[in-house]
Order: sequence, then structure tokens, then C-alpha cells
Amino acid sequence: MSVLNIFTAVFILISGFCVGSFLNVLIDRLSKNESITKERSHCDHCRRKLAWVDLIPVFSFIILNGKCRYCRSPISSYYPTVELTTGVLFVLLLSTLPDINTKYQVLSIKHVEQVLFYLFLVSSLIVIFFTDLKYGIIPDKIVYSAIFVSAIYLILNNKYLMLSNFLAGTFAFLFFFLIFLVTHRKGMGFGDVKLIFLLGLILGYPKIVPAIYLAFLIGAIASIVLILFKKKKFIGGTVPFGPFLVLAAIIAFYWGNIIVEKILPFLIG
Repeated sequence: MSVLNIFTAVFILISGFCVGSFLNVLIDRLSKNESITKERSHCDHCRRKLAWVDLIPVFSFIILNGKCRYCRSPISSYYPTVELTTGVLFVLLLSTLPDINTKYQVLSIKHVEQVLFYLFLVSSLIVIFFTDLKYGIIPDKIVYSAIFVSAIYLILNNKYLMLSNFLAGTFAFLFFFLIFLVTHRKGMGFGDVKLIFLLGLILGYPKIVPAIYLAFLIGAIASIVLILFKKKKFIGGTVPFGPFLVLAAIIAFYWGNIIVEKILPFLIG
């Protein structure tokens, strides 16, 4: 694991804020089948077009005290949350990739491809997480794009790993599809079934195993807490499962092998 110097970390953090601002556009507009390029950003309440000074990631929300400059209606906290999350995850991700902090280093094309691929995956998972949390939808365009890019990347870099991960994704897909059929779509949506194939393709075996286990565990705990505090306010009155899958996948990506070797045997046995 490399340790980023402060200037590199700040640059990546701010870049992540900017990417997160674009991800907010995807989250809102893909769920409503709106164009992401033809229409300028506007206030959800008064519909006024926003100036550039209103769209500075994170900082505009702070400066405006979380309210629209024009109508003073509250701005959803989702927007700075997505931007902050993207920035922090970008820093965390790039701090775990080797050699990006070496002074005067010339990165190889392969390394640049690796960085861009994982930044794309993180961005895709952030969109999926917040779209499902906010609207109860897992956007097909994001899932299918991530599957396609992941498959191409694996084929170009490691065909054996591609086959192994494809099988992991297929078995995870079939397991979730069976749950989908048995529960008559009440246990989970088909978007979750497609998402688990993507996560299997990314994580492979054995990391997909703790990812699935953690997703159900975190989902169960969160559901119980929400019910106890009567905070079950989601689209359709149900708790979306996609965010738990994404969160579990991120945990499994970093600590999946440790969970498989040390924790799962203890929990099972």
C-alpha cells in the first residue's frame, strides 16, 4: 500500500468532489430517464437555472448553508454526501494501488489503465448505491456498462481470472435469481440479481462469498434498526438491498481474504 503525500491526497480528494458532482447528475437523471447533457442543473423547488458559483462541489452547499440561493428552499443533503463519498473513496482507492506516489515517476500504460478502471468501478458503485437508496432503482445503464468494461479489462489483462470471476458471478447470479423466484420478487428486485453478477465479476471467488454474507447481515441489522426507530421511509415502503450489496462488496474487496480465512470459519463453526 502506498502512502499519498498531502498534496497528492488533496488533489485526488478535490478531483473526487468534482466527479461526485457529475455522479449526482447521473443519480437524478438516469432514474427519471432525463438527458444528462441537454439540460442545465436547476433547483428542484423553484426550477431556477443554477450558476457555476452554485455548483462548486461540497463548498457551495456549505457557503449557501444548505439552501437554494434563489428560493431559500433546503438543498438535499444527498448532493454533498455523494461528492464527499466520491472524494474519500478515490483517496482510499489510490492509496492502495502501488507506486502512484513515487516522485517523478512515469506511470506505465498498464498502470494508468488499472487506475482508470478502478476509478470507473468506484464511480459506478456510488451511482448504484445512491440511486437505489434515493429512488429504489438500480440503473441498468450503469450495471451493464460496468459489466462490459470489467469483462474487457479482465480479458485484456488476465483471461484466466476473467473465466474464474465470470463463474463466480454466474453462481452468485443463479443464487440470487433463485431467491428472486422463490420470494416472488418480494425478497429482492431483479436489479439486485443483475448487480450481484457484476460484483461476482469484480470480486471473484472467494471474495464474493463474504460479500454476499455481509450484505445479508448488514441488511438485516439495518432493517431491524429502521423498524425499531420507525424510520422505514423508502420508495415502496421497503428497504433497498443494493446499498448493502455495494457496501459489502467494498468491504470484501479490501478484507475479503481475511474474512474468509479468519472470521467466517469462526462464525460458521
